[in-house]
Amino acid sequence: MTIFKKIIDKEIPARIVHEDSLCLAFHDIQGQAPTHILLIPKKEIRSMAEVTKSDEALLGHMMVVASKIANDQGLARDGYRLVVNTNDQGGQSVFHLHIHILGGRQMTWPPG
Repeated sequence: MTIFKKIIDKEIPARIVHEDSLCLAFHDIQGQAPTHILLIPKKEIRSMAEVTKSDEALLGHMMVVASKIANDQGLARDGYRLVVNTNDQGGQSVFHLHIHILGGRQMTWPPG
């Protein structure tokens, strides 16, 4: 069981900014930007490498939710970044699919 599953199950507290029947979003405790929110599906999907056609509606929903969160957090006007790390070399450290919503400062490119 991952730390994200424990957050979904309310076994670990989190500063939740959004929750619905499909996904949950909360502030990252090791934020890499002034605003750093993690958006996770409640369905356990290990990484983007394991997404299937049956996940299409869920992932589309998460993109809409990410946009709403960015707007609600005041990030849309100046801009923000969405990041999905996949597996070890992609920088993924928690193996439950998640979208990083980062904003509140100038982002650089390439990111690393």
